[in-house]
Amino acid sequence: MNSFSHAFPFLDQPYLAVGCGVPDLLGAADRKCRTRKKKATPFMDHDDPIVAAVAKGVVQHHLDDHWFHTGPTFNRLNLTMAVELRKLYDDDQSMRSGFATHVLIEMFIDAWLQKNYPGKAEHYYDQLATVDARKVESAINLFATRPTDKFVPMFQKFLELRYIFDYLDDERTIYRLNHVLRRVGLPELDDRIFDWLPSCRTRVCENIQGLLHEYSFEVSANS
Repeated sequence: MNSFSHAFPFLDQPYLAVGCGVPDLLGAADRKCRTRKKKATPFMDHDDPIVAAVAKGVVQHHLDDHWFHTGPTFNRLNLTMAVELRKLYDDDQSMRSGFATHVLIEMFIDAWLQKNYPGKAEHYYDQLATVDARKVESAINLFATRPTDKFVPMFQKFLELRYIFDYLDDERTIYRLNHVLRRVGLPELDDRIFDWLPSCRTRVCENIQGLLHEYSFEVSANS
């Protein structure tokens, strides 16, 4: 799950919503700074409500990741799609296929939420814009594996790019996927992926209930 999917049930609690995305944002901004569930948990009852909300979001992120990534629907789809992608790229045996389909599934879940709950992505960004990123970074530094000064600029960039909307379009989705692949040192995907991509989006939509089987929000699979 991506930051938007993690935060979706908590959009009216902006600091909790931000906390849900902290592990992912730090993964892009400062990979050596980690926010672990074990270290964040004691801060969920902190006297400062912002610290408590950020810690709760971090813990929620890790709880979500566990049930999502161990779920049978996710693993079945990811394996099937990864095998297809390997064949599409001349039986590529690198880590790229499994990683890319993992990311695609999460992007398509974000797209499904946008399509089925119009206006929620806009509301997400509007709510995050009310957050004091410096206070979030201070909260992070109470329980992170090491201090960071990179969260604030990453958060500002996240708000400016608004790239969640790109997941609704296949070409923009691949642009964003290739950005992630470059960041982790894997080769980009070329135009061969475009004819195959719509079937992946369709399969994610058809399996949304199984993918979100323990979600903190009751989804309605209308499309």
